[in-house]
Amino acid sequence: MSSSSIPAPPNPRSSIAEERANPSFPVRELTYWIDGGRRMTELKERIMLELERDPLWRVSDHPNLTLAETRERAMSKIRRLADLATSRPLEETMTRMSIISVVDPGFWTRFGVHFGLFFGALQGQATPSQMAYWMDKGALSMQGITGCFGMTELGHGSNVAGLETTATLDERTDEFVVHSPTLTATKWWIGGAAHTATHCAVYAQLVVKDQCYGTKTFVVQLRDTKTFALMPGVNIGDLGKKMGRDQIDNGWIRFTHVRIPRSHMLMKHTKVTRSGEVIEPPLAQLAYGALIQGRVSMVSDSANVAKRALTIATRYASVRRQFGGSGSAGASETKLIDYPIHQYRLLPLMAQTFAMSFTAREVTASYEKLMGELGDLGDAKGAAADNVIKNLKETHATSAGLKAFCTWMCLNIIDQCRQSLGGHGYSAYTGLAQAYSDFAVHCTWEGDNTILMLQCGRYLVATALDARKGQPLPENLSYLRGAVSATGGLSGYACKGDSAEQVSSLDTLKSAWSSVAANAILNAVRDFEAGLGKGLSKDDAYEFSSASRLHAARMHTYTYLLHRFAAQVDQSLAALRPVLTLLAQLFGAHSAVQHSGEFLQSGFYTGSQIETLKGFVSLACSEIRKDAVSLTDAFNYTDYVVNSPLGRFDGDVYEKYFELVTSLNPAKPVPYFDSLIKPLLERTDETEAGPELEIDEE
Repeated sequence: MSSSSIPAPPNPRSSIAEERANPSFPVRELTYWIDGGRRMTELKERIMLELERDPLWRVSDHPNLTLAETRERAMSKIRRLADLATSRPLEETMTRMSIISVVDPGFWTRFGVHFGLFFGALQGQATPSQMAYWMDKGALSMQGITGCFGMTELGHGSNVAGLETTATLDERTDEFVVHSPTLTATKWWIGGAAHTATHCAVYAQLVVKDQCYGTKTFVVQLRDTKTFALMPGVNIGDLGKKMGRDQIDNGWIRFTHVRIPRSHMLMKHTKVTRSGEVIEPPLAQLAYGALIQGRVSMVSDSANVAKRALTIATRYASVRRQFGGSGSAGASETKLIDYPIHQYRLLPLMAQTFAMSFTAREVTASYEKLMGELGDLGDAKGAAADNVIKNLKETHATSAGLKAFCTWMCLNIIDQCRQSLGGHGYSAYTGLAQAYSDFAVHCTWEGDNTILMLQCGRYLVATALDARKGQPLPENLSYLRGAVSATGGLSGYACKGDSAEQVSSLDTLKSAWSSVAANAILNAVRDFEAGLGKGLSKDDAYEFSSASRLHAARMHTYTYLLHRFAAQVDQSLAALRPVLTLLAQLFGAHSAVQHSGEFLQSGFYTGSQIETLKGFVSLACSEIRKDAVSLTDAFNYTDYVVNSPLGRFDGDVYEKYFELVTSLNPAKPVPYFDSLIKPLLERTDETEAGPELEIDEE
């Protein structure tokens, strides 16, 4: 090989500096817009710096820790964060936790089991006097109590109504007897149960006077708070190693006739009196509110984790050079990000991440507004209560669909980003292999994604049927007003132009997705009604239409994300609008190309218009490529949070990657050389030679 064909050695620092030379938008202003204002950005930066400088929060060596070391490291942080959580403003605590969910998701889960799930159950389901009692016991500060959340069982997860654990009232002693009657009633996957929790918010079937009143919540003590010995009738075991999030000590719990005071049933909604009278709430739907918070938080978490993955993949693609070059002496190879296929690989994911981020902001605001309305409702009835219940159902269904859709989307983003790193993506030290393992659980906890999508689809069918009867459409389905005709079919809207500008404008894409979602919902309605026509019950008809309901929920959620993205674009600064508009167009157009058959079926686009849309996607990727690194800079994650040598801000990927790997894996003698390798190399044949092979001669 001649010396003229040897490419110039890479200079990654220079390569990434080139990317930041001429951004088309003010990067800092976009950071403020993503975060919700300058004050929030500065709060996040302060928290990231505090974590980075705290020795307890070292994260670079996580890949080399054993299961026991991982759990112990997580536990060492609990007290520090518990003290901060009770002494600092709520906004700061929530912001700190959102950052920790990216930095150390396993710890975030272990800490969140107490504060988010156990304490959240108290907040959502305890009466004021019960709340005061448990606060006095130390439920908020973790001084005297550490809690866990006992819903899932070995035999039941998503079907909460089918849980087998029972809580039977003993009127003689004024106690509930909590019992696991079968093996499958064993509480399973209970975070914090194996090592940490003293108490558990147990979901069990309420049984009074031999009548079952459905699943309610009971606080059951698991361990003596002084000796940590298990309470009588409580058996607990460790579930051991998992796919990810080993920081959390998941365990199993079995109850054998465990007695608790009647007052340990949380009675904000359903009440049981001393005489055994069961008083059900007038608005049973109010219990939905407790389920929404976790789902809403996972939409935000999906966006935050996706930002980290894209930061790593985009920065690496901007310094990694492969093939290309002119072939002349000293010519540089081509950056990965300059290959159109790599742009097509990463930049639609960037658009998806912005869509999730802005949607998370809006759905969080809607949830907080709803919780305020529920808090003000009290025992009110009539139109005011009806409106709150309507909003509750809408938010419940929307959050179910978004939780499923966004966690699926984020998991795909992580893996696509990991694959884009080539062989280095397989390393535990580059950040995305573990991220995938840690995030995958989002697709099954807090409700299996397919089940949640079906819940959303059921709501869509029911709402479409109500609209047919003259009921007003809720805000999240307002797009149906234009997409559905007065006769109940598609309105016949279609794209009128053939140019790239006409086919791909944001307004056109919003109309296109509204048409597709409306078509999917109408198809689900037809399938549901076909089931009824076959003589099926209402529930069985919903099952009969489950495939079309699932599809309708997917199409609706794409539409919802695009509409929310567009709304945020309209509200943004003029200087940010061009790049955000292009990202929103890319999200809508790329998603449409991926589902082109839906647009042809609805009649909105023709085949030639789909081809034009494909061309626009490639053009949009090439334009956004110019700002790719600046867009990840706007996510504003420090190198500590990114925690990957391949995603460093300064681009010095190779030096830092080599330093990390060699520092965590110093050279030392092979521990099994004498016992295994040496005997292998020095072995001799111990059997006598067999007969020589004879060759048949013709």
